[in-house]
Amino acid sequence: MSPESTPEPVIPEAGANAPGGRSKGRRRKPPGRGRRALLVTAWTAAGILVLGGTGVGYLYFKLNGNLRTVDINQALGTDRPTKVDNGSENILVLGSDSRSGSNRKLGGGTDDGSARSDTAMIVHVYEGHKKAAVVSVPRDTLIDRPACTDAHGTTHSAATGVMFNSAYSTGGAACAVKTVESMTGIRMDHYLEVDFSGFQKLVDELGGVEVTTTKAIDDRESHLDLKAGTHTLDGRQALGLVRTRHGVGDGSDLGRIQLQQAFVKALINQVKQVGVFTSPKKLYDLADTATRTVTTDSDIGSVNSLIDFANGLKSISAKNMHMVTMPVEYDPANPNRVIVAKAKAKRVWAALKNDRPIPASATKGTATGQAKGVVTS
Repeated sequence: MSPESTPEPVIPEAGANAPGGRSKGRRRKPPGRGRRALLVTAWTAAGILVLGGTGVGYLYFKLNGNLRTVDINQALGTDRPTKVDNGSENILVLGSDSRSGSNRKLGGGTDDGSARSDTAMIVHVYEGHKKAAVVSVPRDTLIDRPACTDAHGTTHSAATGVMFNSAYSTGGAACAVKTVESMTGIRMDHYLEVDFSGFQKLVDELGGVEVTTTKAIDDRESHLDLKAGTHTLDGRQALGLVRTRHGVGDGSDLGRIQLQQAFVKALINQVKQVGVFTSPKKLYDLADTATRTVTTDSDIGSVNSLIDFANGLKSISAKNMHMVTMPVEYDPANPNRVIVAKAKAKRVWAALKNDRPIPASATKGTATGQAKGVVTS
């Protein structure tokens, strides 16, 4: 039989009524190393996700073929910060806001098919991989974007006083990484991107995510209408929550970031409750969607590498994740933009370089968006 005609494997539901299932007798042994759990980790609000799934041996090639990769190292060459060998890792996580394909139906922005970075987080995993710090970068931050070469070999000129998310829309993943490294002086060890349409499907396949809103949120642009109280958000509602900016706080991107950070913690708590071996079909569906949803750097661009990478992060719980926003101030010339509070930002980057906790004083007194506490997990 040719590869093209080979049928996809069928994964039976677990349980007494499944084909070949047993209602009595010895309990089935847990799967061995050949059927290790696949944990695909990506923090984003369009993106920022942690998702559990199961990688089964004979499905390896199918799942592996789902992954999209970008060779960041080749694109950027050697003109990068030196990797700090202290046992920590730094990961740039982006939520992509493409208006092409299925993302066109998700609302907001223009319908021109262009790609945007709607969410950006720098994840620092501390030595020992028990704790992490997450620094959100507001997309409306005015920065000096360095010259960069994208993954297709095209060189893009430097630009002054442009929004942070222009790095991604100009030169994709490679230019986004180059810009973050230029801003922070920290080498990004890995890159992880999640697209909006995949985000919505992942949340639905998880069975929703529970959050509590302390205030009502009504934002027609993001198709979100929530009363104060506890809700189990489906994929569309979750997407609306992490994209809303007009329904909370001061209506800025900073308020949206605070909602995103709260949702990430709720999502991590939800994933921890998913039984790894309770429903093989459900977990296969999760793994299939997750691997279709993410784009990674080439170093973790295979199922095996992604498993190893994710296994190194699975001990980090929501309570051991410190989430802040890059220190910024409102731009005096344009209240719809922010600028980096350079002295305080330097303290944040110095802490991460040295694998130290981010001092509270580094973010105290900076612009916040006034949406903190609106959503809790």
